[in-house]
Amino acid sequence: MQQNTTTLDLERCDIGDQGAQHLADALQDNKTLNTLNLGANDIDDQGVQYLADMLQENKTLVTLNLNWNLITDEGVYHLASALRKNETLITLYLRDNKIGPEGVKHLVSVLQNNTTLTTLNLSDNYIYAQGVQILVNALKRNKTLTTLNLRNNDIHVGGEGVQYLADALQENDVLTTLDLELSGVECRGAQYLANALVKNKVKFLARFRIVSLTYYFT
Repeated sequence: MQQNTTTLDLERCDIGDQGAQHLADALQDNKTLNTLNLGANDIDDQGVQYLADMLQENKTLVTLNLNWNLITDEGVYHLASALRKNETLITLYLRDNKIGPEGVKHLVSVLQNNTTLTTLNLSDNYIYAQGVQILVNALKRNKTLTTLNLRNNDIHVGGEGVQYLADALQENDVLTTLDLELSGVECRGAQYLANALVKNKVKFLARFRIVSLTYYFT
């Protein structure tokens, strides 16, 4: 890797855990790289642990893309541990992994006090209403997260998941973008969100799907 490289895109390069380990070793003391894309590389929890160890030392990386990998709740635990010490990461993509409510619990333990992460993508995972209920505890206290993607997480379960989010949005004054497309939001859930937006203090965009149509509330 050249010393002045700022962006490294290794998506679909089949690097696996071993490749993640080599990268993590190289990046611990790197002073220039700010964007790393490791999407679709069959990285599982072991590989994530190597990357998490790197994040505790690295001071320049601001965007980490781990979409389409094999990360479970255990891997999220490693990332959460790293984020307690890391003060530079702004954007974290975890789309289409194997993350459930327990993984959300690990993230919440960090998000309640984290002051740097602004974008979190958890779309296409297994969050469900249970995970959303856990997540809202962080949303009520977090003061930096502006974009949250929960697309395709089947959070509705009778409307409870959306209601949890709506309750949190009445207290959160920083989140500006929330993606709930394909998350089972029905008319009752839309009403919960609409009521929350009336009370929300910032101009807020909620994106979700109802009966195959996408609605935008601003």
